[in-house]
Amino acid sequence: MDLKQLQYFVSVIEHMNFSKAAEKLHISQPSLSNAIKKLEHEIGSPLLERNTRNLHLTEAGQLLYERAIVVLKNIEILKLEIDEVVVHGTSEITIGVMDSIKYWLPKVIAEYKNRYPKMVFHLVDILGSELVINSLKSYKTHLVITNQLIDEADLEVKCLYEERLVAVLPLNHPLVEKDKLTIADISKEPFIISKEGFQTRQNILNAFEKDGMDINIQFEIERLETAVSLVRENLGISILPEKYLQGPTAKTIVLKEIDSAYLRRNVYLVYMKNRHLPLAIHQLFDEIELFLSEKTS
Repeated sequence: MDLKQLQYFVSVIEHMNFSKAAEKLHISQPSLSNAIKKLEHEIGSPLLERNTRNLHLTEAGQLLYERAIVVLKNIEILKLEIDEVVVHGTSEITIGVMDSIKYWLPKVIAEYKNRYPKMVFHLVDILGSELVINSLKSYKTHLVITNQLIDEADLEVKCLYEERLVAVLPLNHPLVEKDKLTIADISKEPFIISKEGFQTRQNILNAFEKDGMDINIQFEIERLETAVSLVRENLGISILPEKYLQGPTAKTIVLKEIDSAYLRRNVYLVYMKNRHLPLAIHQLFDEIELFLSEKTS
């Protein structure tokens, strides 16, 4: 048997109709029927039970279908990997990112570009565990940096660091005078929070729930930069990842630690276990881990 026969067979099963499968494959129905009969002859067993209305898989057909899907998927992946090595070489890296790593990732890339000056970076926003998984398995990204803990057998997940979620206040807010805040201190304040679907939102709501406190949500946002801008204008307070608030941003607002064991999160680097990744991309992994270890040591 060859790959074309497997493709024909899988198409017949997916459509459970020879004429529709033939149309999809752009071949005649008699040619498709002959190809399946030839495959059955080579295997020495019927693959399909045919009647005037329906097709049904035999036991041998079910086994072949399950294995054929895996073979064809692996061939598709191999073509993508060969294309990456032969056509593109190691000239491009696509990284799935989240808003809160904007402070440290550019610093890593700047250092990395000294070694690989011609490398082109594609940085794409990837939010939510399902999107992380899909982007990696469809080869749309080489790696993703996320605060979602992904549990998938095909994916390698490395914890890069743990960070605090801290209160963000306007410069003239009364709570600025306190050394450390509690959930009770901020429960009645107008609150700025990420919209549904963001992991950080769930962390914050969980912390309030554990303390038995309500939260006074006045603004829902998608980007952390928007939250900081609203805080600056005295429109409310927020809780944001500490690393995001480093650099110039920290001078325009006030950060306060909150006394809560639940306001912490992990940030992970995720990539496909069995995907061929060029040496240059593995070098980027090392650069990220080195940079973060130096900043936390």
